[in-house]
Amino acid sequence: MDLFDIVKDKQLDNQSPLADKMRPKKLSDILGQDHILGKGKFLNRCVAAKRLPSIILYGPPGTGKTTVAKAISQEIEGEFFQLNAVTSGVKEIRDIVEKAEGLLGMYQKKSILFIDEIHRFSKNQQDALLPHVEKGLITLIGATTENPYFQVNGALLSRTTVLKLELLQEADIITLMNRALKDPQHGLGSYDVEITDEAIAHIAAYSGGDARRALNALEIATLSTPYNQEMKIIIDLSIAEESIQKKGVQYDKNGDQHYDVISAFIKSIRGSDPDAALHYLAKMIYSGEDPEFIARRLIISASEDIGNADPLALQVALSAHNAFIIIGMREGRIPLAQATTYLASAPKSNSSYKGLDEAIEDVGRINTTVPKHLRDASYRGGKEMGNGIDYLYPHNYDHNYVEQQYLPQEIINHKYYLPTENGYEKKIKKYLEEIHK
Repeated sequence: MDLFDIVKDKQLDNQSPLADKMRPKKLSDILGQDHILGKGKFLNRCVAAKRLPSIILYGPPGTGKTTVAKAISQEIEGEFFQLNAVTSGVKEIRDIVEKAEGLLGMYQKKSILFIDEIHRFSKNQQDALLPHVEKGLITLIGATTENPYFQVNGALLSRTTVLKLELLQEADIITLMNRALKDPQHGLGSYDVEITDEAIAHIAAYSGGDARRALNALEIATLSTPYNQEMKIIIDLSIAEESIQKKGVQYDKNGDQHYDVISAFIKSIRGSDPDAALHYLAKMIYSGEDPEFIARRLIISASEDIGNADPLALQVALSAHNAFIIIGMREGRIPLAQATTYLASAPKSNSSYKGLDEAIEDVGRINTTVPKHLRDASYRGGKEMGNGIDYLYPHNYDHNYVEQQYLPQEIINHKYYLPTENGYEKKIKKYLEEIHK
């Protein structure tokens, strides 16, 4: 390496984004992935045993795929090679294989090949890895934001273990930012920064679980804010908003706004106002509300407020929930919007759950006994006790109906389910009236 290279590398290091400078060097410092890195978990055991199988790290941007790969290579003392699938090909793979053979033969040193965006490798490029991964010459660590079960060659996939990394929680993001603010060597500790609770919470909330996005926003906020008279950099909410380019809204996921907005959302659906329902849905999504919480509330509303007036409403809500689980955000907002507008525009009835509540109230205050002809007669001695005798099987009669007593004698005249004239429930009401004539 000549002087020019030394100066160039130093300049590149100085210009590296904060997220790269603050990259944890040890697995124990990596946050948010305890399901694979925690004590007794898969990667923790692999590192402890110094035996790492080939793996594919799958997860959203900023969850630590590259960080995990580099930390593993440090802890198992392997030679670390890195390729990017966009800019590398078979030639680069062959060069690394040649080096790996030399390292293993001369120094008995393992070689780890990290390939970022491995889903972008062609089939031929992936096939070129196969023999070397299979015989253990190189340990492959692939990283991808795409589902590897769809994007990675089946033969290569069968020789690797897929590990899914999750989006970081807001508490983890805040911890990482505080680390950066205190670290004078790699972070922002030399700048004497003070950040308000609202500002750091805003960056954490709107980073979308992406540590890189949060740290880069924090760096922009610090470097673009002048010192005050006390030679401090003060980062408030307005600076945080500009630095991460997403305005804060009046919404507290753990406070009044959480309950007020979801209440307004459900009441707008109940009141058949799809425009208002979409407004509150947008406010929740924009503010980082848990989309699965929203989906669960839609399922409840489909039965509570619509019921049998439109039996399909429940299926629409369930399908929206399942669709979100499959595709996640950001596209997951689309089925949530479809379900919201469908439910808000559907005919309404609360007869089913209202009838249940009345029945529960009666069960709590009236002791009832099941009529003998409805009791189970399948066990020994059941018929001798008179169970099931005189029961009329409805399918043996015209229209699959025959009149007989079903309610207990103590509440023989009670009516719990009173269908409305709305939507499909009107047909239910008509059918019940006809068979009871």
